[in-house]
Amino acid sequence: MACDALVVRMCALAADLGRQVGVLIGRDGTVEHILIGSDRALQLPDLGRWGRESGRLRGLRLVHVHLKGEPVDADDLNDLVRLGLDLVAAITLQGQAPHLVSIAQLAVDGNATTARASQPADVVPWQLWHGLTFDCAAAIAHLEGRLAKVRPPARLIDARERALLVHVGPETVAEAENRLLELEELCRTAHVEVVGRVVQRRRQVDGRTLIGSGKLAEIAFQAAQVDATILVFGRELTPSQSKAIALGADTKVLDRTQLILDIFARRARSQDGKLQVELAQLRYSLPRLGDRDNSLSRLTGGIGATGPGETKLEVDRRRCRDRVGRIETQLAKIKAGRGMRRANRATGGVTQVALLGYTNVGKSSLLNALTKSSAFTENLLFATLDPTTRHIRLPGGTEAVLTDTVGFIRDLPKELLGAFEATLEEAEVADLLVVIVDGAHRAIEAQLTSVLTILRDHGLAEKPRRIVVNKADAIADVATVREIARNYGALLVSSQHRLGLLQLLEALEADALTVAPPDGALGLTQDSWSALD
Repeated sequence: MACDALVVRMCALAADLGRQVGVLIGRDGTVEHILIGSDRALQLPDLGRWGRESGRLRGLRLVHVHLKGEPVDADDLNDLVRLGLDLVAAITLQGQAPHLVSIAQLAVDGNATTARASQPADVVPWQLWHGLTFDCAAAIAHLEGRLAKVRPPARLIDARERALLVHVGPETVAEAENRLLELEELCRTAHVEVVGRVVQRRRQVDGRTLIGSGKLAEIAFQAAQVDATILVFGRELTPSQSKAIALGADTKVLDRTQLILDIFARRARSQDGKLQVELAQLRYSLPRLGDRDNSLSRLTGGIGATGPGETKLEVDRRRCRDRVGRIETQLAKIKAGRGMRRANRATGGVTQVALLGYTNVGKSSLLNALTKSSAFTENLLFATLDPTTRHIRLPGGTEAVLTDTVGFIRDLPKELLGAFEATLEEAEVADLLVVIVDGAHRAIEAQLTSVLTILRDHGLAEKPRRIVVNKADAIADVATVREIARNYGALLVSSQHRLGLLQLLEALEADALTVAPPDGALGLTQDSWSALD
């Protein structure tokens, strides 16, 4: 496996330094890298695509010394899978001499058609270093022969990242599944391929890593196994947690808030929307600037400064705060403009109806079906990020204005509250709220509860409202939909198949007459964000 003299020298050096010592050896016996770590772990270099062009294995094997008498551990297995090493060998000490050796190789299922999922590494039992009979070349050749028969997993062509989803919390299995499905939908919207899931039920989260060091090692191992390039957590991480997880897993880490911010950045079209997204990103990033990379500690003071000047971190933070102030000033002007346009609509004597609901329940599709318009629709979360207003004449001749709004989402990140400001403003001035729910969604009750909770938290619970169940042609949970219809007097419609639309229009007219605003001339304003028919 490795020259006996080399191993003897490694063991003596490790004993003297009190640190793990290792080497990466090529198949021709050449030592390609010499590694010195801490007393518990080695940090392997970034090998890029070294030696992987011609086969699945890298053509390198790791031989290193363990100081605590332990066999191949989770970090070793993580390196084995993530880097595609030929094998990993851990040697223990007896004084300053090699004693026992533990060896691990990638595992393949017995039928040789898939890589093993439950235990992706085979570990050879302890053997004495002196008298070791393990045939390294034969073992590697045998493994490569079996791996050549493995069918590689299919990948999305357009995926930028491969994500392992992580959910941590006290929720039931069903609730955790619903949250993971929503997180998966967020990833799909952001063009991220989901390659695995991890669920950890715990009432008290770990303050440092959220999931605990043991679970972190397990997740790092699983991420390496499925070739994940990113860990996506279903709850917001603190800056220190994000940094600790990234270091422990040696993988990029994103939380749910960052994922939503990325989607908003892709979807924003209006000046208001783009500014709100930038503001949210800055507010999220500001407390995390110090954790980005070591380059932020470089000094940027120049000649003539009495001291070393501001650090780059301080400059970044100051520039970030200055930009936040400028954006807030611009948004205040835009908000004033929205207020003037709403005032024009309010003095027109026309009932104002706001279409609200969870994201991707079909609000824009319903607006198009009711008003014969062509607002943008797509089967993705947050397809609409800017309120869209249309004028409609109801069956009895009553005029109304329908406003499509940004869809809500549960556990709304505080950084994104501003992005929903226009939606909440529309709800505040509306005479009637139409809360739309997705009849085809398995978590319809949870989505409705989330929307009603948001309305209550913003003082809109007493507003006249009507509940509408969309996608009635594809109801997933008939019992729950019946209960919602009974408890809230909900109407069932299908915007796609135009089912129940006349009954909805008649109900809206009855509601409009009940909450009718004062008579007056229709005063509607055409503008870039509110184009009325």
